[in-house]
Amino acid sequence: MVHLDSLYHVALRLTRNRAEAEDVVQEACLRAFRSFHSFNPGTNCRAWLFTILRNVFLNRVRTHGREVLEAEMGGLDNVESASEPHVDRNPEEQFLQTMLHGDVDRALTALPLPFREAVMLVDIEGLTYREVAEVLSCPIGTVMSRLSRGRALLRRALARFAREHGYVKGEE
Repeated sequence: MVHLDSLYHVALRLTRNRAEAEDVVQEACLRAFRSFHSFNPGTNCRAWLFTILRNVFLNRVRTHGREVLEAEMGGLDNVESASEPHVDRNPEEQFLQTMLHGDVDRALTALPLPFREAVMLVDIEGLTYREVAEVLSCPIGTVMSRLSRGRALLRRALARFAREHGYVKGEE
C-alpha cells in the first residue's frame, strides 16, 4: 500500500486515462497479492510491483489489439510538435493538467512509450538502472540509451514550450 501512489502515477502516464490507470493499478495489486509467495525478501519491492504493473498494462494493450510500442516508436519526430497529446479528459482533469502539471507533464506524456517508461522510472520514481532493466526486461545499456534519448526529446520539447511562453528568446 505504501507504493500505491507511485503505481497510480506510473499507470496514469502509461495509459493516459484516469479510469484505465485505476483498473491497471487494481489488477496489478491483485496479481501482486496472489503471487506474493514468489517475491524474494530483500529485493526491491517497488521494482517488483512496477514489473507487475507494466505487464498488466502491456497485457491490456495486447488484449485490446493496440500496438503501442511500434506505433509510438514511429512518432519520435512528433514529440516536439505535440503540444497536447490525445487524452480522454473531464473538466477536473483538464484543470489539474493546467494548474499542477503543465508543460513538463505534457512533454513527458508525449514521449513514445519506451522513452517515457525509462524517464518515469529513473527520474521520477528513483529506480536504479539495474532495477529499471529488470522492470522493462531489457539490458542496462538499453535503459541508458532510452533514458538518454527520452531526456533529449524532453529537453527539445521543453525548450519549445519555453520559447512559446516567452521564458527564452531566440533559438536553442
